[in-house]
Amino acid sequence: MPESLASLKARYGDAETFVLGDSRALCEHLIGLVRQGRKTASTGALRDFEQGEAMPRPGRTDIVLDWSGDPALVVRTIEVRRCTFAQVTEEMALAEGEDDSLAAWREGHRRYFERTGGFSPDMDIVWERFMLVEDLG
Repeated sequence: MPESLASLKARYGDAETFVLGDSRALCEHLIGLVRQGRKTASTGALRDFEQGEAMPRPGRTDIVLDWSGDPALVVRTIEVRRCTFAQVTEEMALAEGEDDSLAAWREGHRRYFERTGGFSPDMDIVWERFMLVEDLG
């Protein structure tokens, strides 16, 4: 039987929870990339963190939920960078494991940000590098 969220939160102390993506299909795809070791970073709009989403913090261990709200992964934040969308480097983009170039990353993330609240090349983003601690699947 899978470990409960309450049990994981008790085990990982200050762990926050979050969902990757904005649809079931994207969430499942991104969780799969983490499980394969291809995705070791993620980017979010600063506005989302200012509206209540937990800001990543180096050293903290967090719980990634699947689209149904069940624990799927446990990850530990290694690095956090705040910059504008236009300042994302190829190294940062490729660490996300979703695309094979900075141009493809920019196109996909532009569309994502347009769907989730608006896009501008000078919008502030939060980029997080993480490591997989536990695969709960």
